[in-house]
Amino acid sequence: MNIQIKIHLDVEMAKNKISLKELSQRIGISMTNLSLLKTGKVKAIRFSTLASICQELNCQPGDILEYVPE
Repeated sequence: MNIQIKIHLDVEMAKNKISLKELSQRIGISMTNLSLLKTGKVKAIRFSTLASICQELNCQPGDILEYVPE
């Protein structure tokens, strides 16, 4: 079973007109790790990281993560 989660961080960042560098500085995550998350190349995300992103972008986790069944 292949679980597919799409990440829409780039969409939320565009809505908020915030760059990767600015977001990484605001939430205290390296640009490398945030970039990996943005491109969907991560296997997991901490709830604390997700909460920080949602707080900064004024969105819900469901705005960033989407489950796509096979």
